[in-house]
Amino acid sequence: MEPEQTLPPVRSEMGGRDMDQARALFEDTYNGAGFRTDTRQETFAYRYTTAGDEDMTLRSAMFLGDIRGAIQPEREYVVAWITAGEGRVDVGAEEAAFEIGRPLMFPTGKAFEFEVREYRQNLVHFDAAFLERMAAEHEGALAGPLQFDHTAVPELADLRRWQATITNAAKTILGGESTELLRSELKRESAFALLDTFSHRSIDLPPALLVPRNARLREAVEYLHTHSHLPVNMTQLAEAVHLTPRGLQQAFSRQLGVTPTEYLRTIRLDHVKAELSELAPGEATVAAVAQRWGFTHLSRFTASYVKRFGEYPSATLQG
Repeated sequence: MEPEQTLPPVRSEMGGRDMDQARALFEDTYNGAGFRTDTRQETFAYRYTTAGDEDMTLRSAMFLGDIRGAIQPEREYVVAWITAGEGRVDVGAEEAAFEIGRPLMFPTGKAFEFEVREYRQNLVHFDAAFLERMAAEHEGALAGPLQFDHTAVPELADLRRWQATITNAAKTILGGESTELLRSELKRESAFALLDTFSHRSIDLPPALLVPRNARLREAVEYLHTHSHLPVNMTQLAEAVHLTPRGLQQAFSRQLGVTPTEYLRTIRLDHVKAELSELAPGEATVAAVAQRWGFTHLSRFTASYVKRFGEYPSATLQG
């Protein structure tokens, strides 16, 4: 029997005293815009470290100055807590303040303003597709976008379980070599702990997909939710769930009353509505958001949007 392969997690560290370099690093890492920085001390310093893989990374940040701006992490869910300093997220909207030692979810589904001062922070980043798959497994929901309530304060017992789980994961990930199997289990436990701790909404399964004989249809629906931001080839989808293209079409038609393409279009419409609901007028146009989700013909998109939601997309944007 061959020994189990060990693969150390990827690690990186950046730091120094160049404020422009620090600002560029944080803007790039968090898909930021309009960052402004200042320092209250004669000497400035920053540090940013990461350790993990494509599913989950443990990070730490230090910024001995003031930094503010707007960010929107791309395809990631982020939970963070400060060990020194102060700060707020979603400034001017549904504000939530950092409290030393208490984890806080970053707002999801929108860009948001933040400000922090003289801070040290620990963070856990989850890849969106990974956490959404874990939510589907853990909660029986569809593997689709999760909406976290960053203003909700978790129960103390839940926080303790979360902290114990992350402490255990950190010891293994940061402590040296570990097996791929062990890291996989630690990531699953960490994802489940996050889902149990932080208030969120997921996508409910249509009742037809709960019937055991429709397991392959459920797989197809989950695939569409997970890949809705990418080009989707229906022949490849059929192969992925072990159906023929005709069998795939018939399953959607009989159980859900639509074609796979039509179902995908409704998923993308839902994403457009979610984005428009979170944007302020002037931040983006309806056309830009629609095109980002693959709608090339604006008038047809508008007609589909009105039919599904009962209002024009411009009305959603105006809020």
